[in-house]
Amino acid sequence: MDASLTLRPMVVADIDDVYALERSVFPHPWSRGNFVDSLSSGYDAWVLRERGQKRDEGALAGYFLVMYAVDEAHLLDVAVCGARHGTGLGRFLLDRIAARSREKGMASILLEVRPSNERALQVYERYGYTQIGRRKGYYPAHEGKREDAVVMRYTL
Repeated sequence: MDASLTLRPMVVADIDDVYALERSVFPHPWSRGNFVDSLSSGYDAWVLRERGQKRDEGALAGYFLVMYAVDEAHLLDVAVCGARHGTGLGRFLLDRIAARSREKGMASILLEVRPSNERALQVYERYGYTQIGRRKGYYPAHEGKREDAVVMRYTL
């Protein structure tokens, strides 16, 4: 990882920046409330920030949120800011997600991704995630329509 970046647990003070990044990279972003609820539910949430003048107050480069259940992690949300796409930060975050999941004793990681999110599908497939199913009409889409979700698994 770039030495100018630091990874640390997400706190409430990060939510405005996380929500802004979410809105900048996803056509149908999570709401600010989704992030607040995730933190209050105790999900494993981390931010990747540029080192700032004060401790970890630099620009947000990425984040992830994971929920653990029995022996399976569920990757709820992961994003890298648009200016840093293609720099390896997505792979770095996936490495951290896998490491955290192993530490928690998980056997695999599940995620859902829009079929229209071709960039993410490619990143996940290159990393080693495999498609295991499809959830019909899972995501909201334009003009009141729905979009399927591709369900993927990574075995730890």
